[in-house]
Amino acid sequence: MAEISESPSQPSEEKSRRTQMSEPHESDPDFDPKTMRKTKPGLKRLILTLSVLFSFILGFPLLWKSIEIYRAPLPFQSIESFSAQIDSNPLLFPCQFQAVFIGFDSKSFRANELESAIEKRMFELNSKASQCGTCNDNYTVSVVVDSGSDCVETKNLKSSCSWKCGTINKFDSFEKLKDNDEEADELLQSMLGPCHDSGFGGRVYSGVVVNAEEEVRAVVGKYRHAWITGSISEEEAVSRIAEIFVKVFVNGGKEEGSIQGEFMPVGADGKIVLSFNLLNADPRDWIYDWNFHEVEEALVHPVIEALQPIANVTVESQVLYYTPKSSLSFWDDKRASHIFSTKDLPFFVNSNEWHLDTSAAAGGRSKILQFVVYIPSAKECPLQLILPNGEISETNGFISPMWGGIVVWNPKSCIKESDTKDVVRNKISPEDLQKLFEVVMGQLRQLFGLKSTNLYVGISGTSILLGSERGFTEWELDVLSRHHTCFNLHSCATTLGSLSRLVQSLPRMIIKDEIGKQVKFSLEAAKLAQNNASFGIYDASAVSSRQSRSLAEDAFFHPSIMSISYYSFEHCFAVYSPFFLPVLMHVILAALREWKRYKQENKKYLAWKTKAKVTS
Repeated sequence: MAEISESPSQPSEEKSRRTQMSEPHESDPDFDPKTMRKTKPGLKRLILTLSVLFSFILGFPLLWKSIEIYRAPLPFQSIESFSAQIDSNPLLFPCQFQAVFIGFDSKSFRANELESAIEKRMFELNSKASQCGTCNDNYTVSVVVDSGSDCVETKNLKSSCSWKCGTINKFDSFEKLKDNDEEADELLQSMLGPCHDSGFGGRVYSGVVVNAEEEVRAVVGKYRHAWITGSISEEEAVSRIAEIFVKVFVNGGKEEGSIQGEFMPVGADGKIVLSFNLLNADPRDWIYDWNFHEVEEALVHPVIEALQPIANVTVESQVLYYTPKSSLSFWDDKRASHIFSTKDLPFFVNSNEWHLDTSAAAGGRSKILQFVVYIPSAKECPLQLILPNGEISETNGFISPMWGGIVVWNPKSCIKESDTKDVVRNKISPEDLQKLFEVVMGQLRQLFGLKSTNLYVGISGTSILLGSERGFTEWELDVLSRHHTCFNLHSCATTLGSLSRLVQSLPRMIIKDEIGKQVKFSLEAAKLAQNNASFGIYDASAVSSRQSRSLAEDAFFHPSIMSISYYSFEHCFAVYSPFFLPVLMHVILAALREWKRYKQENKKYLAWKTKAKVTS
């Protein structure tokens, strides 16, 4: 077989090529291959390197866009101006007052002088500092002196709201004002009712002074009027009328000018859950149940309807067993009862055994008010609360601000049931249940900052306060609406201001469109509440302010904010830099190195061309 061998001519050809390449260098002694080159350097490597670098540079905006945090625009300036307005200008509601003097001589009792005297006394009773939720100096006073034969009045009220002179002559006598307070209240309502429902300018509150040969007596009705009967001087009448106007109708019978926000038991979402609990301390002694639905229909529903402008109220009830109290009591032979004092009240509630917070309707930021009817065991029956003055409490109950109230109910017979396997279930009688819930309604009034008694003791004298079957009189609801509107707007301004500062301090915080809408609607509702308040529409202002606060709270506690509120730029850099930084650094260094090489080779080529031009 023939062997295949390499051609002997190949080494010689390679040698010849090397020789040809070296010939130019040998032929040109001035050519330095270290500093010159005859061919132009290629751009392929430089273009490839720069293309990789530019791809990174062009891809950076896309990367930045992919990790961009969406932030809906918020009205920061509107929030700031609203907060400044609420802080600098207290919300003052317009009020109208009408004083009617019946049976007085219009010549000696001059209407204009009486009006000036009442306004002066009201100014003295008002606090010097403007308090939010009150009328302060934003009020008007009108005086009518009706002697029967003559009638003089000042024209500070609308004609439809002023007292109709001679109206009292339509009735047989005005003796009903001292015989029956309820009938007198309804009588005055029939005469003053349309005036009280005045649209703009605020509610009209009336005070009627009737001259009679009897002891002076003052009564505040359940609507928006009060009356004073008896032999009274001009100075005393002015003083008492002015005090009722300011201290009762405006401030709700409290010494303070306004109800503090921490004592307004309404949730941030404008909801209240009234939880009624019947606790059997030891069911081995006895078991008591109640017919709550009847009481709810008769007593609780009217209260819910009355509080509708202020809060959305829901009701629930339950009966619990084996619920002993935490505090101890002692036996008092004189009173023949087990006694617990006011010092024991902080330890009365047994949080470990009283499972009260079981409502599914009380989720979120709703406020739960617990009302407990506690039935003691046979070992502590009867159980009585002793007051600091040494007397037994008439209601046998107490309240805990912002929590609720407790009433201790002792069965009529504190004898233990016979020891049988079948325990007899007892029902609380309707009469006892009625009394219990009257106490509970009084506790609810106290939780709202109102008086639980039917007397107001003032500087000029004592006034009787008539109660309402709805739990709250109309003038009390006006007080709650005004103060609650003020508190809601303050809370709304504080919440929105905090949200604005938080969003501006964290540029990487997610702000969804829903949050922007909630902030916008909250500001609109707050503005509407301010407008309604300026026109004296108390109920509408309370509803709008409640909505503004609820929307502000929803925006501040939105889940998207809470989940990523600390997602800062440093966090983003720490996540992506371990991946992109090493790669980017190598690409940049390669591009710089290739650019440096190209410049050096191009310099060699230019040097050779210059050399060639000189030699030619």
